[in-house]
Amino acid sequence: MWKSGDNVRWPLSAPVLAPRRFIHNSQALLQALSIYHPSDQGNAPGRTQGRTPVKFRSEREQLAEALGLASRIASGRVGALPALSGVRLQVKGDVLHLTSTDNDMTLQATLPVGGDRDGVSLISAKLLNDIVRSLPEGKITLEATAESLAVKSGRSQFTVPTYNALDFPNVTPSAGAPFSVPAGEFGEALRQVVRAASGDQMRIALTGVLLTGEEGSLRLVATDSYRLAVRDVTSIVIAASTKVLIPSRALSEVQRLLSGATEAAISLDDNSVTFDVGGTKLTTRILTNEYPNYKNLLSGTYPNAITTGRDALLDALRRARILAKDQGPVRLAMTGNGLKLTAGTKDNDEFEEDLDGVYSGTDITIAFNSDYLAAGIDAIPTDDVIIKTIDPARPAVITASGDTDSEYLYLLMPQRI
Repeated sequence: MWKSGDNVRWPLSAPVLAPRRFIHNSQALLQALSIYHPSDQGNAPGRTQGRTPVKFRSEREQLAEALGLASRIASGRVGALPALSGVRLQVKGDVLHLTSTDNDMTLQATLPVGGDRDGVSLISAKLLNDIVRSLPEGKITLEATAESLAVKSGRSQFTVPTYNALDFPNVTPSAGAPFSVPAGEFGEALRQVVRAASGDQMRIALTGVLLTGEEGSLRLVATDSYRLAVRDVTSIVIAASTKVLIPSRALSEVQRLLSGATEAAISLDDNSVTFDVGGTKLTTRILTNEYPNYKNLLSGTYPNAITTGRDALLDALRRARILAKDQGPVRLAMTGNGLKLTAGTKDNDEFEEDLDGVYSGTDITIAFNSDYLAAGIDAIPTDDVIIKTIDPARPAVITASGDTDSEYLYLLMPQRI
């Protein structure tokens, strides 16, 4: 039985699986075994093995941007190999190659620098990012010896130990043939869909975003079982047989990379996918878990529909959420007079606001998780938004107004009033 304020899930057939980690190659096995080998001291900072002198100069702003990306990818997991928390810096001529990985996701970026000495160094990504961001604008000089890395700017200097670069795993981008996508439209599609993916690591399939071919074009799908987001990108042609499940965390990083870009390329193979944006490559493993059948949720008929202003509704929801705390419900009453939002607390605090709207159908009052509803409204790109309902116990659909109605759909389960 429903309790007041409960979120309702639809049944999903995907099994609940805990994440599993496998050692995929001999190098990774040797690295893992070396942790327990008493005679191997190569992982300790201060050893010369796997370290070569390197020196280069860079603008602080450019280096900080690249390190910001790298530090988000580098592993922060407790117990991970120290090398996985690092960023690999390799200088070849006047080009700096930065690489970071957590063994699930890898970032490879290049940066023009003033190269003084070719070489390789491996250092904590978070530490180097914090150091560079603390420095003033202007030129920064980085010089690595066999044991440490010195970062100099003006009259400031940091000297920090390095890791053994030989411990850093070999990483390669996906081997599939790349295909181009418009960066702006693909980035907007990710913005709309990734928000609906789950963060529950016990339901691994739901932490991913499904990329699939649908009637000759790309479709993106995400759900956490309380809501479902679907976006068709008709400008991207993709084979109908394409069906890959990509971790939403990786796509959030791709979305950041796409900001300001015009074109991007995607490469797929059996195990991974690579996104290339302006020469910066992000590679992530593909999830192998079975994705739930979502299509039966898209076939319903919705007899009730209200069209109202997107920004006005978002502003009203922001006010309602002051009282609708802890993901509490906000009630929407839809009638021929428009839309009324109400929210309250157990202490009898109340909020209500009337909004203009064009309504067709039977008068209805339905409640939603206020955060989930706001996320769906925020994803709509048009001035007006359409909310379609059946009854207070079944899911509603949120779409854009105008000719783009069929491209994006946000389906949301109600809460018991």
